[in-house]
Amino acid sequence: MLFTPYEIKETVDMFLRYKLDIRAITLGISLLDCVSASGTETRRRIRDKILRVAGNLVKVGQEIEIEYGIPIINKRISVTPISLIAGASEDKNYTAYAQTLDEVARDLGIDFVGGYSALVQKGLTVGDERLIASIPEALASTERVCSSVNVATTKSGINMDAVRLMGQVIKDAAARTAQKDGLACAKLVVFCNAPEDNPFMAGAFHGPGEGESTLNVGVSGPGVVKAALENHRGASFDEIADVIKKTAFKITRMGQLVGMEAAKRLGVPFGILDLSLAPTPEVGDSVARILEEMGLESAGTHGTTAALAMLTDMVKKGGVMASTHVGGLSGAFIPVSEDEGMVAAVRSGSLSLDKLEAMTTVCSVGLDMIAIPGDTSAATISAIIADEMAIGMVNGKTTAVRIIPVPGKKAGDWAEFGGLLGGTPIMPVHNFSSEAFIARGGRIPAPIHSFRN
Repeated sequence: MLFTPYEIKETVDMFLRYKLDIRAITLGISLLDCVSASGTETRRRIRDKILRVAGNLVKVGQEIEIEYGIPIINKRISVTPISLIAGASEDKNYTAYAQTLDEVARDLGIDFVGGYSALVQKGLTVGDERLIASIPEALASTERVCSSVNVATTKSGINMDAVRLMGQVIKDAAARTAQKDGLACAKLVVFCNAPEDNPFMAGAFHGPGEGESTLNVGVSGPGVVKAALENHRGASFDEIADVIKKTAFKITRMGQLVGMEAAKRLGVPFGILDLSLAPTPEVGDSVARILEEMGLESAGTHGTTAALAMLTDMVKKGGVMASTHVGGLSGAFIPVSEDEGMVAAVRSGSLSLDKLEAMTTVCSVGLDMIAIPGDTSAATISAIIADEMAIGMVNGKTTAVRIIPVPGKKAGDWAEFGGLLGGTPIMPVHNFSSEAFIARGGRIPAPIHSFRN
């Protein structure tokens, strides 16, 4: 495909002025052939396989950055959910698996490794229970390992026993990293309808339905979309929808090019391109500022959900025309601490936890990177998770919760996580109890429209 001089200049501006980048290239690796009755042997096989398959990942990413002039922010790997691998061993505590993943990621220079995960939407195996119980220790004792637990699907309903467990796990993980404002929780996601090919952390894992290995790519570019809309102030929604769609096409085309080239050099199949607009704490790289460019005084005010719905839909419509294989999450992320516009909206009082929940009905994921008071009960956290899982289950979409109860801090205080994770004011939660609701346990049945056989 040939580019005109204008398109070349436009693309250069996207990189230099509007913070366009490849947010992540994520190499998914199946660990199913690493299973052994011996935990020590399983971990040795895991290490050997990751070194063999992902040994050139960072090198290839750096080469493409230099040759194409395209920033690739993170080089990551995702693996088969560890509960499926470790469950065959005699191990009672799976923390050593997380530490093995962390060590090999550090040795390879990889930013994050995802897949310390369990899929428990319909029930928990012994391996699932052991992995979930080990999450606080595993995340507190590693730097690069990310964890996810899928507790609900549209087809299976919501496993409320797992939801109850995750509320306590999040509390325990925060307590173990109290000196870092509960940082371990920033590496933990609770999912409904988790995709098996997501390149973004902390929720990436290499699903059982995936092949031996595959390369998935996550593209970002909120600043590019905002800049495009700045040239159409006062225009109708029809016009700005078209602008977003065309901009998403250009962003995605660049991601497709990088993904296919990286996959070829690594000798693995190209998997999917995730179209999600992923913000950072830097000024000029915010999804919230896109919503405000549409005419909202501050993100979170009335009209925000409608604006976000259109943004998400147009990103998808533009992106699917530019990539043969689209997957992952795809749409727009609203992680509070990772988006300076969202942080500003929380500070101004226009953005609340309840409004964020409403926004998750139309965006890519869910309640993401939200700090809440450290004394929030495990039952309240579980209830927040249950609400978000219900939105995903009923609407047949992926939803997730990545929430941090910051030890020793209250609503209005500041929590700092550093780097791409940013920082945020701590948001209040409702004071009324959900204890009796969460204590019921069992499963919330799947909705009637799940029966489509």
